[in-house]
Amino acid sequence: MDCIIRELKRKEYPLLDDLLYEAIFIPEGTAPPPRDIILRPELQVYVEDFGSRRGDLALAAEVNGRIAGGVWTRIMNDYGHIDDETPSFAISLFREYRSRGIGTELMREMLRRLSGEGFRQASLAVQKDNYAVRMYRRVGFETVGENDEEYIMLCRLDKNGRRKNVIGM
Repeated sequence: MDCIIRELKRKEYPLLDDLLYEAIFIPEGTAPPPRDIILRPELQVYVEDFGSRRGDLALAAEVNGRIAGGVWTRIMNDYGHIDDETPSFAISLFREYRSRGIGTELMREMLRRLSGEGFRQASLAVQKDNYAVRMYRRVGFETVGENDEEYIMLCRLDKNGRRKNVIGM
C-alpha cells in the first residue's frame, strides 16, 4: 500500500467535516450517531473557520490518489484543552484504512510539524475504551488527567522536533 502524508489543501478543508464524523468513537455494539451531530457547538470547535488561527494545521493520508484520513490541530477549548498555547489533536481514518499504521504516521508527522512551528507540546482527549489509546502512547503521549470516560493526554516536544522522553523515537 502506497501512502503519502501531505498537507491538506485549503480547498480540501470541507473534508474536515467528514473526518470529524469519522473521528467519533463508537463502542462495539453501539449504533452510530446521526451525521448532523457534528453541528453541535462542542464539535464545531474542531472545524469552524479552520485555517484562520495559529495552530491550525492539517495533514492528509493519501492512498492511491484517494484521501484515506487526516489529522488536524488547533488551539481551542475542546475536551483535550490544556492551555491557550497547546494545540489539540483530531485524527481519523476512513474505516477501510484503519489498523494499517497510517494513523501512527499521521501523528508522527504532525508532531514534527508542530515542533517546527515552535510548539512545545500538544494534547488530545480520548475515550478510555478507544483502541487508539495504545497508538497515542507509542507516539509519545502520556496521560495527564482523566475523568470517568476519557484520558487527557499530552505530548511534550523538544525544539528539534523529537518527542521528549520517548524510547525509540
